[in-house]
Amino acid sequence: MPASLSPRQWFRTRGWAPFSFQRETWKAFLAGESGLLHSTTGTGKTYAVYFAALEEAIKRRDQGGGMRVLWITPLRALAADTESSLANPTAEIWPAWKVGRRTGDTSSHTRKKIAGKPPETLITTPESLSLLLSQPGFLHHFASLRLVVVDEWHELLSSKRGVLLELSLARLRSLAPQARLWGLSATLGNTAEAATALGGFSADGQARPMRIIQGKIPKKLTITTLLPPADDRYPWAGHLGLQLLPGVIDLLRKHVSSIVFTNTRSQAELWFRALTVAMPDWADRIGLHHGSLSQEVRAHAEEGLRTGALRAVVSTSSLDLGVDFAPVDAVLQIGSPKGVARLMQRAGRSGHQPGAESTIYCVPANTFELVEIAAARDLALAGKIEDRPPLHNPLDVLCQHIVTVAAGGMGIGVFGFSEQALLAEVRSTHAYRKLTEEEWQWALDFAARGGASLHGYPEFVRLRKEDGQFVLRDEAFGRQHRMGIGTITSAASVSVQFANGQRLGSVEESFVAKLRTGDRFLFAGKSLELVRVRDLRATVRVAKAGPRGVPQWMGGRMPLSSRLSEGVRERLEAARSGHLDTPEMNRLRGILEIQKSVSHIPAANELLIERLTSREGHHLFIYPFEGRLVHEGLATLCAYRLSRLQPISFSLSINDYGFELLSPDPAPLDIGLGEGLFSETRLVEDILASINAGELAKRQFREIARIAGLTPEGVGRGRKSARQLLVSSSLLYNVFERYEPSNRLLQQATREVLENQLEESRLRSTLAALQNKKLLIAVTPSPSPLAYPLFVERLRQQLSSEKLSDRIRRMEVVMEKIALPRRG
Repeated sequence: MPASLSPRQWFRTRGWAPFSFQRETWKAFLAGESGLLHSTTGTGKTYAVYFAALEEAIKRRDQGGGMRVLWITPLRALAADTESSLANPTAEIWPAWKVGRRTGDTSSHTRKKIAGKPPETLITTPESLSLLLSQPGFLHHFASLRLVVVDEWHELLSSKRGVLLELSLARLRSLAPQARLWGLSATLGNTAEAATALGGFSADGQARPMRIIQGKIPKKLTITTLLPPADDRYPWAGHLGLQLLPGVIDLLRKHVSSIVFTNTRSQAELWFRALTVAMPDWADRIGLHHGSLSQEVRAHAEEGLRTGALRAVVSTSSLDLGVDFAPVDAVLQIGSPKGVARLMQRAGRSGHQPGAESTIYCVPANTFELVEIAAARDLALAGKIEDRPPLHNPLDVLCQHIVTVAAGGMGIGVFGFSEQALLAEVRSTHAYRKLTEEEWQWALDFAARGGASLHGYPEFVRLRKEDGQFVLRDEAFGRQHRMGIGTITSAASVSVQFANGQRLGSVEESFVAKLRTGDRFLFAGKSLELVRVRDLRATVRVAKAGPRGVPQWMGGRMPLSSRLSEGVRERLEAARSGHLDTPEMNRLRGILEIQKSVSHIPAANELLIERLTSREGHHLFIYPFEGRLVHEGLATLCAYRLSRLQPISFSLSINDYGFELLSPDPAPLDIGLGEGLFSETRLVEDILASINAGELAKRQFREIARIAGLTPEGVGRGRKSARQLLVSSSLLYNVFERYEPSNRLLQQATREVLENQLEESRLRSTLAALQNKKLLIAVTPSPSPLAYPLFVERLRQQLSSEKLSDRIRRMEVVMEKIALPRRG
């Protein structure tokens, strides 16, 4: 079948000309190279890689009849849009090929059809790819692959999902050695390391050649802040930015269509409701999109943007990536973006085509977020993006993959796997390139028979050896294992649906457990009333009155990135010298004058510590400006070290700028500083002693046990609740702790607590930096503006939202009155 158009002709029919980076990518692919393409959002990365495969198909007269392109995306929403983006040019350029997708949203009928005859271009997710590799009947389909594409590689790189994908790519290299591998990314600071992690290593330990192509296309980026009124009455902390709702409405009406990004799902729900109430004439023109909504609800928002039926969609990061909505001409960011890459990624959703201007409006949730927005713009325009460091050696993911390969086999007609062959394959990944023989033997033994502690229990003996190959002991284990693939990022959830079966989405079981029949909550943009909970399904109906709460999801608080932390410190240092050269910083003039009058504005090489005595006790406020997670570890570490010098108890409050230690008696700060309060010596030992390490590790072990296949969730009526899974993982934790304390999954749980929850490596570098900083110690008569958000953070845990709002306003008025004489 002749081609209707060549790729270059297809470009010309649209009045386009290929960019130099696109032509470079086509040439590299046709020369047999693999690589990483790094280019701004909306510049045509998709066509750069995919059209190379179409060009080769034309030259080879490839009539299809097997998979040629495997396209891997991190999100199901992105998979749906990618299918549309690839299908149209494929039909015009090389109609012999078909395009399809296989994700968690795909119907059982379509899955069965793909299993028998996959399309030439198959779009999938890392979890669905792992699932396909566990099916022996599907392996032969990979043999005809010519191109494997990993879209939005930066989104996967620093996660266990990325490690799972690294292992799957190593499998594909064995199944389809002729296939070339290309990664796509728009927001990476460490492109060379990212390319190495994607490509892996050869048998001699050398990194596989990966061509890095930088698509530097001039693209105007406009970052504007919706400034609060200049009357010093905008909240200093503790709010969601809804005070600027009128300004947001004006922006939405000004533009043809927009995406309103929030940082959390709860915030998305609240803003969606606020907009629909305030704009009744737009009630059917505003959509909602986040990862906990059903596929139907998400698809409605995506299609509405695509067709123009919706003027705005309120979304979380579920629409951050690669989805091409041509009608969107503006993006709004509610609250601080917390990172440079996130700001640029979201800005790129507008003007999502080469040469078009990207416009983003930042809406501060409180006054101090103006500093973060100004700093983020500085860094974004300078192209200073955060690095995404790859993960190393998570043994729970390796255990899962070992069972996956046992279920699927090492190749066409080869059941199970050879130990040495799989070890070599695993070591070819960046994540496991330094895997020791001892670690491999432990993981293999654990995956096969439950290790030293569990080998006596039949349900943990999953593999057996047959003719030198490890194979599944029973196909029932294969079915059980396939149900568990994809649980790396999932939390125990409850489906939310109406009595007629219409599903709205899912919320975490911990939220539903607090509800009683008749309770009202906001979800999917609707005020819902709980009818009953049964078999992990929450049946609801539309409530006649407004909601009393909104679901809170795990991981809802986003820490400030290290790059943006540096930018904030630099902005404050400039402000101290009187350089208020942006609208955001100029708007902060009054608050910064108050901060100067009652305390100090710290320079980048200074550490500010404030002391305050109030009716609540004695307060220490310490401001490293290193982000919430680092401050959690630093606060508990300082509290522990000070309590060793003097018996004393502390209440802690933490935010992105610093932390508060509140005690009934004065803390021995001077002695502590003299005896190494910020020393790196015995850091890990002191952190583990300062927190409930055992309980935190036990919680982390719950996820590890699920990934490693120790606590299968089951299906249907046999599906286990979150409480049952917690009990199962806790029992296993206790067994290992008592009978096998050297269990490597226990050790991994502690490591992940230190790194994921406390950012131990960043904490260590912070301590090293603090020891070289000049100390500024101020005794304040009232909380300074920097201390005020920490007060609010602690009050949030004690008061209802109404009482908290009143208390916050009263505190602001009091502080302003105290500061006015000093400012005069």
